[in-house]
Amino acid sequence: MDEDVIWPRAVKDRIKTGDDRELVQSYPYRSACPSTVWAEVVERADSDIFLAGYTNYFFWTQIPAFADVVRHKAESGCRVRFLLGDPGGEVTRQREAVEDVALNVSTRIRLTLESLARLAAVEGLEARFSAPLDAVNHVSLSVFRFDDEALVTPHLARLAGHDSPLLHLRRHGPGGMFDRFAGHAEDLWSRGVPVPR
Repeated sequence: MDEDVIWPRAVKDRIKTGDDRELVQSYPYRSACPSTVWAEVVERADSDIFLAGYTNYFFWTQIPAFADVVRHKAESGCRVRFLLGDPGGEVTRQREAVEDVALNVSTRIRLTLESLARLAAVEGLEARFSAPLDAVNHVSLSVFRFDDEALVTPHLARLAGHDSPLLHLRRHGPGGMFDRFAGHAEDLWSRGVPVPR
């Protein structure tokens, strides 16, 4: 006999069967997500890496030799995209006032841009700023997609990204949480402004 016949409640308690089955793990803080998780999702991705955080700064410190990883992925045919906030934009200035930290938002964006500039010759690497009208929607939600996995940070008011919660999602079918968050990021990308090379 199948164990779900003998212990139906035990199986239901351990196997996700509802709308939340795409939720792999949740963390109360983005910084609580182990660096190994970030490295693993990047490593598993082979067709599309889309980093739609407002600064994307922490990738360069979170994943060892991240520039080399980005170069290798792009040169292997993986599409690699960065969606950033405009370092000189009004929403960026407002967010800096809210966070009130020494390593401010525009500096974190500029550090990412500096790292991307070193990769400017890499084919398959794209970067855009979110459109000014979308910036407020971008700064409040970071979506980091790696093929059919995503790490999503809904930013809580007055907290920096590392202090906001994080959801690890894996796509199981159309219309789930993964698709909803991925669609949000794609919508922002569609109206984004290319970062000058």
